[in-house]
Amino acid sequence: MVSRWLEDAMQNYNSTSLEKKHLYSSLLQIPGNIFERIIQWTLENLPDEILVGFDPDWNKPHLREVEDIFSIKQSKKQLFSGEGYSLGEPTLVNRGDSFSVHHLPEEWTDDFFSLDRGKRRSRFTHWLHTHPNSVAIPSSADAEAAQFTEGIDMILGINFLQEGVSTWFDDVEGYRRLLTNTNENIIGATSTGHLILGLEVIAYHRSGIGINVIFVDEKGVPYGLENIIFEK
Repeated sequence: MVSRWLEDAMQNYNSTSLEKKHLYSSLLQIPGNIFERIIQWTLENLPDEILVGFDPDWNKPHLREVEDIFSIKQSKKQLFSGEGYSLGEPTLVNRGDSFSVHHLPEEWTDDFFSLDRGKRRSRFTHWLHTHPNSVAIPSSADAEAAQFTEGIDMILGINFLQEGVSTWFDDVEGYRRLLTNTNENIIGATSTGHLILGLEVIAYHRSGIGINVIFVDEKGVPYGLENIIFEK
């Protein structure tokens, strides 16, 4: 079970994902329990960015009912590796500032992950990195890093207060997807003393196109869309 506030947020996000489905040519399923863990890691490491790697969960393909309601045709050409499957378990790969969190040569981490990942080692299919106090819009460095991603890149933006001062940076052009409202209402606090005001998340392919994100429960059903997905 995920936290109630997060379940509500994911329901609202999924509603927008369905409403805006015409803007996307593919989708990515993120299990709610995995996303909650990523948020926890994010808050524990503020104000640093983190980089998280994933492989697809090959045991959890998208439900056909979900593909149908989001108008994703099974016969279309595959856009990215792992398309049609939910994200698998996350691995926290790196922590640092915006200049270093992406630029971690794989040979530095090969031995670290070799016991768990064998020959794949640090070569994850999907990646997510955080934007502390900045919108979830790819920078030029983000776009460059995405060129080496077989799957999808994601960004989690966090608007937070530190010692009563907000340095939220939103002077960036691009399409934003809010998970929670970015305003002056505090939605939570961390053990490090940061007050959380808002969260937003996007996913994108290395070609530059956006990928529709939906959050699903342990059965692969999108939060808040149960009645729509399975209506007679």
